[in-house]
Amino acid sequence: QVQLVESGGGLVQAGGSLRLSCAASGRTFIMGWFRQAPGKEREFVLAISWSSGSTRYADSVKGRFAISRDNAKNTVYLQMNSLKPEDTAVYYCAARGRYSPLVTGNRADYDSWGQGTQVTVSS
Repeated sequence: QVQLVESGGGLVQAGGSLRLSCAASGRTFIMGWFRQAPGKEREFVLAISWSSGSTRYADSVKGRFAISRDNAKNTVYLQMNSLKPEDTAVYYCAARGRYSPLVTGNRADYDSWGQGTQVTVSS
């Protein structure tokens, strides 16, 4: 397992933008973001492969959210645009330390988690 340190988040009005960062303490193969709204299950948002740059997005965020990586800093970024009130949740960075040829959206496939950061979108 690696340590994941998240930053960013906060309160924004609907239609606004936010950027989250997640720095990993060691090597990972896939890094991504999940989110959990009150009373709901934690759900996959998007993820990226370190080696290939391949990405996977949840349908609910396609065209609005983007993930990118900085190899030198071992950091991934989640750029959130056109935010909606339904995007309000605690956002968790996740990492997979074992090789996978595919970018997975399955929570069980990730073995390291950040502490979570709150994103609140007001209407």
